Amino acid sequence: MRFERGERGCALARSSNAQTETMELHILEHRLKVASIEREGIQVCTHGLIKLAFLSSRTRCKFFSLTETPEDYTIIVDEEGFKELPQTDTMSVADATWLALNVVSGGGNASSSQPIGVTKIAKSVIAPLADHNISVFMLSTYQTDYILVRERDLPLVMHTLSSEFTLLRVVNGETVAAGHLGVTNGFDKPKLVPRPIIHPLSSPSNLFCVTSLDPDTLPSVATLLMDVMFYSGGSKENCACPDASSRIRFFSFSLIEGYISLVMDEHTAHRFPTNVLFTSASGELWKMVRIGGQPLGFDECGIVAQIAEPLATADIPAYYISTFKFDHALVPEENIQSVIGALRTESTVTQ
Repeated sequence: MRFERGERGCALARSSNAQTETMELHILEHRLKVASIEREGIQVCTHGLIKLAFLSSRTRCKFFSLTETPEDYTIIVDEEGFKELPQTDTMSVADATWLALNVVSGGGNASSSQPIGVTKIAKSVIAPLADHNISVFMLSTYQTDYILVRERDLPLVMHTLSSEFTLLRVVNGETVAAGHLGVTNGFDKPKLVPRPIIHPLSSPSNLFCVTSLDPDTLPSVATLLMDVMFYSGGSKENCACPDASSRIRFFSFSLIEGYISLVMDEHTAHRFPTNVLFTSASGELWKMVRIGGQPLGFDECGIVAQIAEPLATADIPAYYISTFKFDHALVPEENIQSVIGALRTESTVTQ
């Protein structure tokens, strides 16, 4: 599903009535790799990454995401796209193949279906998977939210969620009923128990934009995007900021099934020509909550649930982006104090 300019917030509001609508869990056909590229090694991979981001028609890749953090670059890419990247000692690859899940409401009608924001699926998807020790890796985009699970966990995922959702698989671009993989009825719902936040949280001073652009305009800003992604190192955005010491470098680019999503610091956004980036009428900006003091790894279950459940209870929309080492939640700027209040009872948030 795609949102037109700034419609995601409206869809999040509409999804509050999702319990009364038909809910579908789509199992996408992409088989994904998750990798980390060291910052000092990014130049070795630049040729392949530029091809995936800007010359995708010359590849068979349909799912590509690159997120830069202060520590590294996280790459999420399908198997065809992974072939475009060189094998290098500066790249670490998670030892699993991942599948992307997507929740929609509206009974499968393309004109009425709506993606469901991460906080709206906290209790129906994220928490049950955590309760059954299934690790997830989240990627929110301007258009929708992807829940990544290990391919080997798919039977248990389907078993866990089959009582709440109509399960569908995407095969060759067509949505078909998912086979049961030997399981039928879902698990009984576990009793709700407190889920303490066990990792340190921080909130950098940056304000972020979550946006998109028309793929037809991508060539006109390709040079600028390449500079932002690989060469500027954040210096142009940060050098003149009085609060530079409390800011972090964070930039995310996704090209998934033809749709582009961008997450960037507001100062980076100001480098783009007027009317290129999609914006909402309110010009909404987002604050970040960063999860983790030490690299989180891939085996611990419940990290996303620890954050998403309190936000769901407080009815605060959020984007959530997992990276190779840390997790990141983005909440509306005006809600940051409410978010800190909702999370403070469970952990310490450093601003």
